Amino acid sequence: MNKTLQLFSLLLFTVFLTNCTIVRPGQAGVKQRLGKLSGKVVTQGVIGYNPFTSKVILTSVQTNNLVLTLNLPSKEGLSVTSKISILYRLEKDSVPSIITNLGRNYEPIISSIFRSASSDVCAKFYAKDMHSGMRAHIEDSIRVKMDRILAKEGIIIESVLMKSIQLPDGLSEAIEEKLKAEQNAMRMKFVLQQEKLEAERKIIEAKGNRDAQQILSEGLTKEIIELKSIEAFKELSTSPNTKVIISEGKTPFLID
Repeated sequence: MNKTLQLFSLLLFTVFLTNCTIVRPGQAGVKQRLGKLSGKVVTQGVIGYNPFTSKVILTSVQTNNLVLTLNLPSKEGLSVTSKISILYRLEKDSVPSIITNLGRNYEPIISSIFRSASSDVCAKFYAKDMHSGMRAHIEDSIRVKMDRILAKEGIIIESVLMKSIQLPDGLSEAIEEKLKAEQNAMRMKFVLQQEKLEAERKIIEAKGNRDAQQILSEGLTKEIIELKSIEAFKELSTSPNTKVIISEGKTPFLID
């Protein structure tokens, strides 16, 4: 009897293990019973179910990266090839409705909506704008347009990133030549500014020297010059190295 009970308990335990699903972090699990989805969403833990009438559908609620390579139209009618990364995630509480309305393979729907949104947005910009500082504005405009449609379904578009942009032949060379010309013009402008500042510095320095000489010449009268000469002779007379001082006859002189 005890052996039978042990075998029965072991059988129940085995059945229980085979009829449960583990929901790991970053996942959402929804139980489906007789084809009908449960409104309860489990984000982590163990879900038990009856394998004869039910099953558990697991899906990711982490941020996912959908990579596309597309030809984007421009305002002038050119085709710009770009590698696109679309970062999106599913709203946890919307997982049952997403599975019901869009199915488990919803990335083609995201791709189709992106194609439509990118065509509408990129057609308003020139091809060179996609290779300049306007790219961030273009990316955000596409994201807003996509999110406006997909957010109602429970899919949140976090970012749209345009990478590896290839402009049409000839246009990229023209843009590079223009950038080189702008850089040369900026460098020449900097050199001219430096030369102008240096010229202004020299003018100020010359004016300062001129004013100093003018002030000095105006302050030197005949009497001051004679007085300074006498003071200089006195200092020289006290020097042991002084032997003979010759003057023009108008000022004192010393002969050792």
